[in-house]
Amino acid sequence: MVKAYVMMCCDAGSEIDVISSLKKIKGVKEVHGTLGLYDLIAQIESDTEEKIKEVVTNAIRKMKNMHSTVTLTRSESGELFDTSNKLVGAMLGQNLARAYVVLYCDKGEEYPTLKNLSHIPEVKEADVVFGYYDVICKVEASDEKTLDNIITKAIRRLPNIKTSMTLNVINEQESQLLENPSS
Repeated sequence: MVKAYVMMCCDAGSEIDVISSLKKIKGVKEVHGTLGLYDLIAQIESDTEEKIKEVVTNAIRKMKNMHSTVTLTRSESGELFDTSNKLVGAMLGQNLARAYVVLYCDKGEEYPTLKNLSHIPEVKEADVVFGYYDVICKVEASDEKTLDNIITKAIRRLPNIKTSMTLNVINEQESQLLENPSS
């Protein structure tokens, strides 16, 4: 399975409509509004890289209200993340605070960083990616304070991290989508 992450900037105020449209695109596994440099982040999965490129180029980039995109294509994550174990908190509704953190690492230290991330229970998944950044991870915690502590005191302090960027998920946008599914 080929996986990519697309970080997007769109017109202010159009985020909920864009999220709704993105969710209808085949291959878009999840999409969230975020706080930070980008307005939205989407995770895309497909059988081939060509299909990923087609979704990004012919569907996402041509969407109404879309300004720019940055695509990070997964290299691989190996079997470091036990998804069944990591999903338990999410399924129980305990993880109310979520963020994606993209990391720029020292040269050649991407896989050791991935391994270090796998030991942090709040890191639900992570991938080495091609693009401006080296690693992306999805972090979930019970509340914002815990999430902040995980990012600042655990992730950012890992060895070989040069820089990071955090995209906090905006839960209110997802609530609005559930209330207005026709958006």
